[in-house]
Amino acid sequence: MQKKRAIIVSLLLALVGTWCLPKMLNLKGNSLAISNSFFSIFLWGGCAYALYRSLIRIGKKMDRRGAAAAGLLGLLFSCCIAFGVQLDYGENVNFKDAGMWISILIWAGILTIWIQCTWETLKVWQERRGRDKGENKLVDEDGIWYKLCGKWNSMSEKKRTALTMCLLFLCWLPVFLAVYPGFFVYDAQDEFIQVQTRNFTTHHPLFHVLLLGGTILGVNKLTGSYNIGIAAYTLFQMFFMSGVFTYVISYMKKRGVAFIFRVGTFFYFAFFPVIVMFTLCSAKDGIFTAALLLLLLSLADMAREKESFFASWKKQIFFAACAVVMMSFRHNGMYAFLVMIPVLLLYMKGWRKKLAFLLGGTFAVYFLAAAGLSALLSAQPAGKQEMLTVPIQQLSRAYKYDRESFTGEDLETLYEILPEEALRFYTAKVSDGVKIWFDNEAYKADPGKYMRLWAKIGMAHPFTYINAWFMTSYGLWYPDTIIDVYRGNEVFTFTYEDSSFFGYEVEQPGTRESKLSFLNEWYKSMSLEVTQQKVPVLSMLFSAGFLFWVFAFTFGYTYYTRRYDLLIPFLMVLLVWLTAILGPTYLPRYVLILWFALPATVAVLVN
Repeated sequence: MQKKRAIIVSLLLALVGTWCLPKMLNLKGNSLAISNSFFSIFLWGGCAYALYRSLIRIGKKMDRRGAAAAGLLGLLFSCCIAFGVQLDYGENVNFKDAGMWISILIWAGILTIWIQCTWETLKVWQERRGRDKGENKLVDEDGIWYKLCGKWNSMSEKKRTALTMCLLFLCWLPVFLAVYPGFFVYDAQDEFIQVQTRNFTTHHPLFHVLLLGGTILGVNKLTGSYNIGIAAYTLFQMFFMSGVFTYVISYMKKRGVAFIFRVGTFFYFAFFPVIVMFTLCSAKDGIFTAALLLLLLSLADMAREKESFFASWKKQIFFAACAVVMMSFRHNGMYAFLVMIPVLLLYMKGWRKKLAFLLGGTFAVYFLAAAGLSALLSAQPAGKQEMLTVPIQQLSRAYKYDRESFTGEDLETLYEILPEEALRFYTAKVSDGVKIWFDNEAYKADPGKYMRLWAKIGMAHPFTYINAWFMTSYGLWYPDTIIDVYRGNEVFTFTYEDSSFFGYEVEQPGTRESKLSFLNEWYKSMSLEVTQQKVPVLSMLFSAGFLFWVFAFTFGYTYYTRRYDLLIPFLMVLLVWLTAILGPTYLPRYVLILWFALPATVAVLVN
C-alpha cells in the first residue's frame, strides 16, 4: 500500500475506532470518559500509528488465506469484547444495539490488520533466526547463559530430572507450610464422605474419590489426624506435579527451545500463583490438567513424527496412559477426546489402522476400568443435571424474565423437574442454586416432554436463552471479567465477596494450621479479593478470558504458517474449553490447561 494512502486510511480508521471504543470498554455507561477526554487524542494517535506501520508492512505481502484467518479471529474477538462489556454491566446483551454492531465491525477491521501484521512479523523473525542460528540449535545464548547452559547439559539426564523435580518441590514448600495442610476444597468433603461411608456415586470421578479419600482415611488411621492425611495427599500431588513439569521442560529441550526460555518456564512453574494454588489443591482438576498437558505433548509427537511414534511401543503406552488418566479424572475430558477421534483419523493418513487400534485400546481400558470400578463399589449413577446445566439455566432465566410466556400447562411441566421454590434461587452467573433441585426421576420418565418445553420457550425467547448461556460462560472468553460468581455464598470459614477466583478453604474434617501467616494472607488475598486485578498487564495473566485469546492467536498463527502438526494439540485444548463453556459457571479450575500449557504456547510463537 502506498504511504499516502496508508496514512489517510490509518487516520480515518483510528478516528472511527476511538469513537467506537466506549462500546468495547466497561465504562459503566460513561462514554464521555473517552470521547470527552484529552486521553482520546493519545488513543487516536497511537492507534493511527500502529495501523500505518501495519499497513505498510503487510501491504505487499497480503495473502487472502492469512487475511481470512486474521479477519475471523478479529471478528470473534470484537464480538466477545462487545458482548462481555454489556454482560458485565447489565447481565444482558442487547442484540438490537446498532452501535454495538458498528463498533464490532470497525474493531474487527482494525484487529484484522494488526493480527496479520503480527503474524507476518513473527514469521519473518523466526525464519531469520532459523537462518542465522540453525533450526536445530539447542542454545543461542551468549555469555553467562551459554556457560550455565553448558554446565547444565554436561549433567546426565537423570541428574537433571532429579534436580529439577527437587527444586520445584522446594519452591512450593513454603506455600505448603503457609496454607498447611493444603487447599482441601471444591467438593473435597463430598468425595471424602463417599469413602468414609462407603456410599459412592459417579458424580465425581471414582479414581479421584478413592485416591483422595483413601489417602486421608489411611493416614488418619495411622496418625489419628485428618490434617496429616490431607497434607499427605497434598505432598503426593506436589511430587506428581513436579515430575510432570520437569518432563515438560525436558521436552522443550528436546524440541530446541532456548535455554533462557526453559529457565523462565521453570520459574513460572515454581512461583506463578495459579500454578502453585492448584498444585496444592485437592481438587481433581490438578491431576486432570497435568495428564492433559502430557497428552498434548504426545499428540504433538504423533502429528510431527508419525513413523517414529508408531514404531515405539513406549510412546504409544505413554499416550494411552495419559489419555486414560485424563479421562478418568474429569468426565468432560472423555467427551473432548471422543470428538478428537475423527480429526486424528482424518489427519493421520497412512497410519489410520495403527491409530485406530491404539485409540480403541485406550478407550477400552478406560471404559472397562470405569465400569469395573463402578460395579465394584456399587456406585449409584449420577444425575443428568450436569449435562443439562445450560438448558436448566435457560429455562430458569426465561421463568424469571419472561414468565408470562409460560402457559399453565408449561408451568405444570416445568415444576415437575424444577420446583417453583428452586426457580427462586436463579442467579445469572452460576447454575448450582437451581440445578441441585433438578428431579432426575421425573426427567428420566419422559425426557422428550421436557425437551419439547425447552425448545418451545427457546423459540419464543432465543435471546433470553443466549444471554443465559453467556452469563455462565463469559468469564472464559471475556478478558476483563472479575470472577465473583459465588458472591454472598457462605462456606466453612468465610463468605465470598469481591472475588471467587480460587476456593481458598480447608473443608471439614480438615482445619487450616498456617506456619507462615504472611504468605498465607497473601494467597488468601489473591483468592478472595480483587488484588492482582488492580495491577495493569499482570492482571491479564490471571484472566482465563485473556489466556484463551492467547491460545486462539497462536492457533491462528500455526494455521497461517502451515504448521499443521501443531494444530492437533491446540484443537484438543479448544475442545476442552468448549466443554467448559457448557458448564455451570466460569472458574479458572475448569480451564486450568490455559495456565499449564502457556509456556509451550508462547514457545510456539518465540522459538
